Amino acid sequence: MASSVLISVLCRDSHAAIPQRPGIGQTDHRQAVDMISLPWSAIGRVQTELGSRCTGFLVAPTVVETAAHCLFLPKTGRYIQPHDVHFLRAYSKGQYAAHARAVRLLVPPEYDPRDESRTAAFDRATLFLQAPVATMKDVLAVADRLPSPGTDVVLGGYEQDFSEIVRSDMGCRVEGLTLDGGGKPLITHDCSATRGSSGAPLLSFQDGRWTALGIQVLANYGRGGAAAPLLPLVANDGGS
Repeated sequence: MASSVLISVLCRDSHAAIPQRPGIGQTDHRQAVDMISLPWSAIGRVQTELGSRCTGFLVAPTVVETAAHCLFLPKTGRYIQPHDVHFLRAYSKGQYAAHARAVRLLVPPEYDPRDESRTAAFDRATLFLQAPVATMKDVLAVADRLPSPGTDVVLGGYEQDFSEIVRSDMGCRVEGLTLDGGGKPLITHDCSATRGSSGAPLLSFQDGRWTALGIQVLANYGRGGAAAPLLPLVANDGGS
């Protein structure tokens, strides 16, 4: 990576010392994608009635994964009410394939949005939608193990500089595993991705299908960042 220092890719303004586009680096490797087919047809914009936006993705027709920090309200110290969250599948320039409100929101109890560096490995939220927005052919598989260094991956979302379309780095790799401040694993990668990509899936094509390895939650000062693993075992024993 260009730097080992990670910063949160938040849906709010950042400190002046942080570059305007953390995670991109000197060369922008992102390109526009076609939202009609997988993996992009499983991705959508997570939009709240308070105006915040991040990226999310389907793991079932009524189940969306995203980053928990996108749904936390610092002023109240609570998460936004589920019914104030919308998922717009395959959103692009005001058009989308399907839409539904959330009816339930689950965040791991280990995640502390006021102590992100220590609990980043748990920075994930599961949204349950009021109605299906896809069939099983338009959802992503979830990895059953942590990836090896060098695994080919892609990463794309609704980022601050192109918020109306998905742009993706199609040629990046897993760099390895690192630990958050609490000693739990994060998947590090060299993908170009900046603010707004929070909640996007770190994707790999495995066994003939697109598989989500983790949820984008952190960015470097230069190119790359880190994803929180989707493995249930992370919440139990840190993946050991």
